[in-house]
Amino acid sequence: KFPVMGVRWRSSLTLGEKEQVNGSSAAAAGGGDNKREDGGNKEVVASYWGIKGEEVKKEDGTPWKWNCFRPWETYQADLTIDLKKHHVPTTFLDKLAYWTVKSLRFPTDVFFQRRYGCRAMMLETVAAVPGMVGGMLLHCKSLRRFEHSGGWIKTLLDEAENERMHLMTFMEVSQPRWYERALVFTVQGVFFNAYFLAYLASPKLAHRVVGYLEEEAIHSYTEFLKELDKGTIENVPAPAIAIDYWRLPADSTLRDVVMVVRADEAHHRDV
Repeated sequence: KFPVMGVRWRSSLTLGEKEQVNGSSAAAAGGGDNKREDGGNKEVVASYWGIKGEEVKKEDGTPWKWNCFRPWETYQADLTIDLKKHHVPTTFLDKLAYWTVKSLRFPTDVFFQRRYGCRAMMLETVAAVPGMVGGMLLHCKSLRRFEHSGGWIKTLLDEAENERMHLMTFMEVSQPRWYERALVFTVQGVFFNAYFLAYLASPKLAHRVVGYLEEEAIHSYTEFLKELDKGTIENVPAPAIAIDYWRLPADSTLRDVVMVVRADEAHHRDV
């Protein structure tokens, strides 16, 4: 759970919880009267579009409780992926991307030090930006040129969504401080616009930056695992959202979550 001024983030609520929240809000707004004139209760709609969605169940028949992703969007991460792969910078753009990312690592290390939980959560708010920016610009390009995208729009948007799910997961295990929350607005605002302009100037440079960012992410999550193994960070049970999203065993722990997230980052590096 992730309280903000005493209220949990709505994005991490399950469908049932949202119905309770919406029902409470409706009751408060209407003086506690939550019934229709014919005596029946008002139907609480938990869909973003105001349309009640179909009832979704798991394979075992139990209700699916997440509204931010569906069972067919879940998967099992490939933990056998090569974590040490590295694209050696050869061209000028490669070197520019490489050293840009390296220069950004130093202030990040100084600020977060070994608070890897908050570090992971904060960096995921940035990591989910490139895929959305790239997908958006390719979408506009496809419209302008009246041509297909070759499948890359969906690939990049899926990557952005995957990074966002990393954030939804670490929200459940980390408690950022107020100034770290404020930092998200600044960093995301600067990074979004900088990456947008970089993509307009050179998509190849922009994608190479992401490749090196993912290499650094693999390194950070490896250090996270070392701290978990040493006992410096408590290996708490895995959040329910992570268990369903990555199809993890019910008794999985935070270490298992970090393992699958690191494998995701390696896949993004390769893309």
